[in-house]
Amino acid sequence: MDNIFKEVDQEGLTTLTVIEKADQFNHWMYQTIAPHCQGKILEIGSGIGNISQFFIDHNFDITLSDLRNNYCEILRSKFENAVEKIDLVHVDFEMEYRHLIATYDTVFALNVVEHIKDDVLAVENCKKLLKSGGNLVILVPAYQFLYNNFDVELEHFRRYTKKSLKKVIDTSGFTVNKLFSFNLIGILGWFVSGNILKKKSIPEGQMGLFNLLVPIFKLADLVTFKKIGLSVICFATKK
Repeated sequence: MDNIFKEVDQEGLTTLTVIEKADQFNHWMYQTIAPHCQGKILEIGSGIGNISQFFIDHNFDITLSDLRNNYCEILRSKFENAVEKIDLVHVDFEMEYRHLIATYDTVFALNVVEHIKDDVLAVENCKKLLKSGGNLVILVPAYQFLYNNFDVELEHFRRYTKKSLKKVIDTSGFTVNKLFSFNLIGILGWFVSGNILKKKSIPEGQMGLFNLLVPIFKLADLVTFKKIGLSVICFATKK
């Protein structure tokens, strides 16, 4: 069956709008994944283009996509790049997206897979979009104990560990090249705001402070060898 989703995701839009202003944080995420993105690129779940903007500014050959019409419309209004509406668990994926099959050298999905009940199917369909030997980049939220009101409002099915994400990637027929944690200090802000204060969306002030402190947070990840963080990132190759 197709993934069940709200056609207009107001909670997600609110969150993306808050994060849009965190330019240093978004650039940090871009810097982390960009070295593993090459050739013809497809971004799954572009949202309002918070990360897309950096790829476009650096002249990558990137196609943007999203599941929702309103996000696709926003992307088309902001950028000249191609925009595709893609449902990663469409009931007839290969026929619906036959024009995209085996088209891309890199597919990346940041904070997408946790929204999909059948995450293995979603990643398997990412594989179908890749050329042989193509690269997959996946970023997901980490640690189920951090699951809180933010996750509920954003309709996350789960959070991951490196082990559980690797299982999904392995099952989907990829070779895992690198698996690591991202954003150690972000755990504190997420836990305090969501688990203790029970907030339902990321406070704009908190995100602004976080953005200012990104250089310190990057250093914290390096010092701890990226062993623990608010997110898990995987770089993999299509067999």
